[in-house]
Amino acid sequence: MNKELINHKLIKEALTIRVVEEKFLELFSEGKLNGTVHTCVGQEFSALAFAGQLKKKDFVFSNHRCHGHYIAFTGDTRGLLAELLGKASGTCAGIGSSQHLCNNNFFSNGIQGGIVPVSAGYALGNKLKKNGAIGVVYIGDGTLGEGTLYETMNIISKWEIPLLIVCENNFYAQSTPQSVNLAGDIQARAAAFGIKTYKGNTEDPETLLQLANDAIQYVREETKPSFFLVETYRLNPHSKGDDDRDKAEIQQFREKDFLEIFSKEYGSYYNNYLDAINKEVGDMVDAILLEGELDIDQYYEKTEIRNNEEWLPIEPINKRQIELLNNFFKEKIVSNEQLVFLGEDILSPYGGAFKVAKDLSFIAPERVFSTPISESAIMGISNGLALNGFKSYAEIMFGDFITLAFDQIVNHASKFHHMFNKKVNCPVVVRTPMGGRRGYGPTHSQTLDKFLVGIDNIKTVALNTTIDPAIIYNSIEIEKHPVIVIENKTDYGKKILNHQSKNFVYQRNQDAFPVVKVSPAVSAPSLTIVAYGGMADLMNNLLATIFLETEQKPELIIPSLISELPIDIIIQSLDVTGNLLVVEEGSAYASIGAELISQVVEKTDYKIKTKRIAAYPVPIPSVKNLEHTVLPDKERIIQEIKESFT
Repeated sequence: MNKELINHKLIKEALTIRVVEEKFLELFSEGKLNGTVHTCVGQEFSALAFAGQLKKKDFVFSNHRCHGHYIAFTGDTRGLLAELLGKASGTCAGIGSSQHLCNNNFFSNGIQGGIVPVSAGYALGNKLKKNGAIGVVYIGDGTLGEGTLYETMNIISKWEIPLLIVCENNFYAQSTPQSVNLAGDIQARAAAFGIKTYKGNTEDPETLLQLANDAIQYVREETKPSFFLVETYRLNPHSKGDDDRDKAEIQQFREKDFLEIFSKEYGSYYNNYLDAINKEVGDMVDAILLEGELDIDQYYEKTEIRNNEEWLPIEPINKRQIELLNNFFKEKIVSNEQLVFLGEDILSPYGGAFKVAKDLSFIAPERVFSTPISESAIMGISNGLALNGFKSYAEIMFGDFITLAFDQIVNHASKFHHMFNKKVNCPVVVRTPMGGRRGYGPTHSQTLDKFLVGIDNIKTVALNTTIDPAIIYNSIEIEKHPVIVIENKTDYGKKILNHQSKNFVYQRNQDAFPVVKVSPAVSAPSLTIVAYGGMADLMNNLLATIFLETEQKPELIIPSLISELPIDIIIQSLDVTGNLLVVEEGSAYASIGAELISQVVEKTDYKIKTKRIAAYPVPIPSVKNLEHTVLPDKERIIQEIKESFT
């Protein structure tokens, strides 16, 4: 090791990361840390080579092994220590802890692969802003098994997104050696997408820093992605103490570790640096341990009180729902320069499978992105755009395919705001057509609504044909958190309130996501019916028939926000009727109707008659129109009412 070429500043920075990581393991063994901790001992120079050489306007996305990256990019050692000690002064007030950090354009999440499309979306946002900023996303060699990584590589190459993917190859995925799980050449995987690749290792920090700088400058100057393979080795266990590796192998790599070599060849320098850093970190920990934790009662905000006192009349609109949706987006993509629209086959003249995106790419071609068949990447990129200040709309061509984007919805979009202590918002919107009756078969006709409600911090909305969808989408435009919009396929071609039953009054309340109520014009109702989405139109058309054939006087309540059901309004109706019928599309067990009835029963002290009608997923391959067979039909509904309520 040439004394003249030693970068002492770099060594002190690497040693700081190592001391902090060793301190975390010490604190964990003393019972002062909760959860888990993944240290990067042995990999410190990878953090410094990339995160440490970025500009302040750039960003970093990291993973579960993120502490070194965080310190290298932010310099916030104290905030990191306080975060893992669960203190209010932590970078996320102790909420995110080890794997979930957010500070000054630094983000981390422990889900393997999922951060890659999110970082691509964030980088795309910078490209749209033309601010010259780039980003780095750190992955491990274990992440190479995740499909979303390759979906994203394809897109960032085609769209020339300025993102540097750094793969830290420590040759193990948790406890599994790379030889067991990984086929082929790692660099060749990125090169196959036309992405420029680099390679370096942490045993030679100075060369690694130079190569890393070359890669960073390439991404910045060419506005293109790059992939850098860093060969390294973690000297500590995957997590706290779960290490089955050969001790001789670990010792072999320890002897090649740059800091270990420096400690032997320049012991006086090393010991002086180590003593000073140990004291600094120790003093910080001692002070932090005396601090308080976040008051959870102060964290949660008061819930909004429903405004259902005043009801407004609603009138028919002589336009199909699909026309109104298309008109809304054509107007908003002009008036809102932060609106970005993504989805498969959405470029005009085609304009998407159901034509919601018709002409959008003619109006604002720079903000309409037709994607490959890559639902996970579509959703992840939309998340990243939303984090970067855009109002992103992700169109999932069929609701059945939303399962392929579920990780991005549940583990990313819904989590960012709270796990980062409200530092960020993610106002992404996911639109998807749902439901049957179009003859598309069992994998293109499902109603998966019940899987999309109950996700923390996400509103799930179902359009219907009684009100202008622009009313709902205008509310979505100002939402700060994720929204899933379910648009029933059979409703697209229907006009708004095309059918009005005689002797019934049609009204909506003034909620941001309105509740519609259809009531008998003169006498009091005797049966409360709740239906949403495509079933709302079916039940609206049946109101007069129900009265004539069952002598029940129905009051129809149509919620649009199905993730927060209007139980108060329903109970007000039940105070009069005492009878409740819930009609929904989809399987009955653990359904939205089941939740609705459960909440009603919990909040009332009187007995009511209840009945649910839902589509039953009966496999009848010999039936041509499976959807028509299993969905609620008029005769069945009338028969159920007669049997249950007469």
